[in-house]
Amino acid sequence: MGFAEDLAAIANKIDARAHLVVRKIVIDVGTSLVMKSPVGDPTYWIMEPPPGYVGGRYRGNWQFGFGAADTKITDNVDKSGGVSIGRITSETPNKPAGGVFYITNSLPYGPRLETGWSRQAPHGMVRLTITEFQPIVAAAVRALS
Repeated sequence: MGFAEDLAAIANKIDARAHLVVRKIVIDVGTSLVMKSPVGDPTYWIMEPPPGYVGGRYRGNWQFGFGAADTKITDNVDKSGGVSIGRITSETPNKPAGGVFYITNSLPYGPRLETGWSRQAPHGMVRLTITEFQPIVAAAVRALS
């Protein structure tokens, strides 16, 4: 192999590793947001829950977008978070480095949850995940080195 081929092989290896690291970061950030999301527990409520209330709708409404935000609202209920994490994982592209990623939750009560409305998430989800971003990046790099 010549020098140019050696450089191309090194560049391809670095490119592949960059994609893996970025993909892991996106999935880990999404997992953090989903798992930090409260699941309504009417036993703490002052008022009776609405008829037919089932906790887990906020956790089930985290959406993934690549290149554009996905702002849809669904009737998904996901108490465990597994379905939402699986959706984020499956929708994250295999070659994501250099793209813009969005993990959104468009339910109208999201801002209240983010600012302490829930006893389960008194410090929100997004703010906490932002403070954990650098450790998430460092862990992804270590895991894939």
